[in-house]
Amino acid sequence: MISPKGSQMSPRLISILNSFEETLAERLSKLIPEDKGDVLSLTWMRSAMESLCETHTDVKTLITDLELPVTDWDQKWIDVYLDVSVRLLDICIALSSEISRLNQGHLLLQCVLHNLESGTPERYMKARSSLDNWRRHICSKNPRVQSCGSILDSLVETLDLPKVKNSAKGKVLMRAMYGVKVETVFIFSVFASAFSSSSKNLLDLTIPDTVLWNRAFSDLQTRVNGEIRETFSSGKFTALKELESVDSIVKALYPAIQDGVQQPPEVEEALKICFTELQGGAEKLSKGLDLLAKQVDTFFKIVLSGRDALLCNLRVSSTETNAVTTAGNIVEHQVVR
Repeated sequence: MISPKGSQMSPRLISILNSFEETLAERLSKLIPEDKGDVLSLTWMRSAMESLCETHTDVKTLITDLELPVTDWDQKWIDVYLDVSVRLLDICIALSSEISRLNQGHLLLQCVLHNLESGTPERYMKARSSLDNWRRHICSKNPRVQSCGSILDSLVETLDLPKVKNSAKGKVLMRAMYGVKVETVFIFSVFASAFSSSSKNLLDLTIPDTVLWNRAFSDLQTRVNGEIRETFSSGKFTALKELESVDSIVKALYPAIQDGVQQPPEVEEALKICFTELQGGAEKLSKGLDLLAKQVDTFFKIVLSGRDALLCNLRVSSTETNAVTTAGNIVEHQVVR
């Protein structure tokens, strides 16, 4: 628990902050994979995005509970929020484009399955060609994802716990915003690493002991980053479990359909097994990408709506201020007359 000693926070404000940070700690703990195979499965990635959505929604609730209108915000807080939010939107767009690109490969896999069903050497040749195209497609680079590294670096520069003077509510807000930014930057760094097939985008963030979610975050970061680095150091081309699974099936298919030659019965039997596995693996990959895409879109809308609400409140505040100033000038002019 946060102690009010040495702080101007009232018991109510301390309770609001403790509740937020304890919830964040629980949320981070739930993301710690129980098994190595769970790291960077599409199911885990979807859960991570759901966690982000919930945390960002919690901040909106916290602001309401604090009864801290935008008009009472320090200009620096507003500037940082607007800057960070637009960068988050940029990363969302990059992630969505990569998810869409990977899902386009599903059509090639469907062509493979369609040609394999015929069982003729000519169709096997077409299936082999589609497999080659699929491999080239998934191994190609997405420029938008490659640019995420520089965006993440700029976001890391905003990861500080600013000292707020003369505003107990401001202290609570800034500390909560710090937690949101850390979770967001970490998860996006993991996604950027997974989609770029490189551990270069991984971040090792140092968190102060004063926050209640320190232990949960440290455990999560150590577990996930360690597994990703181990995956890429072993020479694997992707850390995405479902994609890796499909790729393994594709590699097993190659010998059975090589050069379109009719294969002996035992190879044909192995081909049937691969066909069934590819059918299931391709469907699982496609559905997983679809669900992840929807979750990224949900997060995008949450960030965008929060940004729009802030800008709207600022415009209203500015209009009211101008109206008061104008009215004051009119009264002053009448008095002078």
